[in-house]
Amino acid sequence: MSEEKAKIPAIRFKGFTDAWEQRKLGDVAAINGRIGFRGYTQKDIITKECGGILTFSPTNIVENQLSIGSKNTYITRNKYDESPEIQVHNGDILFVKTGSTLGKSALIKGLMEEATLNPQVVVVRSNYVDNGFLSIALTTESILKQVNSAKIGGAVPTLTETRIKDFSVKIPISIDEVKGIIKLFSELDCLITLHQRKLDLLKEMKKTLLSMLFPKNGSSIPEVRFAGFTDAWEQRKLGDVANRYDNLRIPITANLRVSGQTPYYGANGIQDYVEGYTHEGKFVLVAEDGANDLKNYPVRYVEGRIWVNNHAHVLQAKAESFDNRFLANTILRVNFESILVGGSRAKLNSATLMSIQVSTPEKSEQIKTGNFVYCVDRLITLHQRKVDILKDMKKTLLKEMFV
Repeated sequence: MSEEKAKIPAIRFKGFTDAWEQRKLGDVAAINGRIGFRGYTQKDIITKECGGILTFSPTNIVENQLSIGSKNTYITRNKYDESPEIQVHNGDILFVKTGSTLGKSALIKGLMEEATLNPQVVVVRSNYVDNGFLSIALTTESILKQVNSAKIGGAVPTLTETRIKDFSVKIPISIDEVKGIIKLFSELDCLITLHQRKLDLLKEMKKTLLSMLFPKNGSSIPEVRFAGFTDAWEQRKLGDVANRYDNLRIPITANLRVSGQTPYYGANGIQDYVEGYTHEGKFVLVAEDGANDLKNYPVRYVEGRIWVNNHAHVLQAKAESFDNRFLANTILRVNFESILVGGSRAKLNSATLMSIQVSTPEKSEQIKTGNFVYCVDRLITLHQRKVDILKDMKKTLLKEMFV
């Protein structure tokens, strides 16, 4: 491939044909971080209510978007005033130079207060190209490759500001092309945010519904229930209402799996799609070990043909007394964190699982409750799919519209 062709993206707006120019990041933008002797210590950290200034850290950058959450750090005004070069504003770009999220970046938008940086982040400002474009370019595969090759350190990887300034970026010659790219990705981000918000609302709605449709601790009657049901719920051991089919599980290493249509489940959900199956029917999968979230413990209702490895317990309701969809939702309410064993890889023993106490009404109420929550789950899955499709689309466009 010729040098000129290497500077032309695969996809671009109609009417633009010129090759992009290649520049060093330090030639098109000023890059500033917190100078070592101006670092801050614990005594410089105060609360917002005491006049503290918001101090951005890598935790404020989530999926290359700025997030101002409830666990922000605030420092004294004296420390803030000491480093005017890192006092950040809307339109600036934050770039992580130290830590596990090395290379993540975000354009500052909607900032309504004074703010600065902690030592793990630098601010990038360009007078050569619109920062909106540069913020998108910094999330491309090209930059991430340069981050990986330039990082130093082991457990705590880092980038020097000198190496960041040496990063190669390619920029359109036409301002109109720059504006078109900014507009496209801005609209795509808005769509992703919109559907993510809907998804989050549905998840919160499900939590609220579960808290109302199931009895609270110490009660045998739920706050809300379907018409015609008045009997108190019973407490039953999980082993009395469900069978366990862990004996049918078969783990397969990735290189030995034959690609197919059957979902291959591990502790946290689908890992792959393979030929064959280990179980067929309606089941509830509960993580045995390797759960990635102990507070929202992985529990899922599945049906049809599935393949399950040895990191998820496989349960099935006893047909005469229990409904599988209801079973999944009643298990979701268990506080698993308190009954796990082991250290860094916490484990849910089968004996502990089967001795868990669950609340149960008559089967007809179980079916109504289970089906209702299942409909909400379907909506959640639909919106999750929309979010995933939009994110995949963005990933593809980043690859094809940049060089």
